[in-house]
Amino acid sequence: MRRLGVTLAVGAALVGLVAARLPREVQGGSTVTGKIKFTGAKPANAKIDMAEEAACAKKYASAAPTAETVVGGTGALANVFVYVKSGLPAGASYPAPATAVTVDQEGCRYHPHVLGLQVGQNLEIRNSDPVLHNIKAKPTKNRPFNISQPSAGMKTNRTFNAPEVMVPLECNVHGWMNAFVGVLPHPFFAVSGNDGSFSIKGLPAGTYTLEAWHEKYGTQTATVTVAATGSKTQDFTFAAK
Repeated sequence: MRRLGVTLAVGAALVGLVAARLPREVQGGSTVTGKIKFTGAKPANAKIDMAEEAACAKKYASAAPTAETVVGGTGALANVFVYVKSGLPAGASYPAPATAVTVDQEGCRYHPHVLGLQVGQNLEIRNSDPVLHNIKAKPTKNRPFNISQPSAGMKTNRTFNAPEVMVPLECNVHGWMNAFVGVLPHPFFAVSGNDGSFSIKGLPAGTYTLEAWHEKYGTQTATVTVAATGSKTQDFTFAAK
């Protein structure tokens, strides 16, 4: 009996040691919310000439603008990628979600224009247009890809194996089409909506560096400390150039 007890104790100790060394997912109950604001003269985005793509042009009452800078009537800035840049617990690991993130080519534009996913998570690329699209990813830390989707209804899945903020997407057929993908090893990111708001949920207690990225106005960082539960507000302001 003594030998059996010793064996069980040693086994339990080994299990505990292995478990301690395995990467662990660390979730919490805190949320960081905020607004992305824009100050200064509202820029005028270029109009897209779709004259040679009637199937896309007919979807718009007038020439559609590019999505480079989307500013709302209250000075809210959309399409800003906000994410936790540093501060997560050492050794934490976050498995890629089983659900895919979708980017759709519709009306000869990418929807959404800015999106985020985790390392290893599927990016489903769809073509909802009855025209040829060519999707080209131009990462610097991940493997590039170049995919042809010649007809409506086509879907293709790709993944990224390394964190990268951001990965540009473009269409070689339609030069005005572009989008950006933020790839992270964790789920703590968001994209500001048309009202400028964002929300990052599930953070454990700690002090974090947040980064806000915009394709034209660059990046800003802020430090925020959250408790085990509750909510903190952190706004960002980008100024016209």
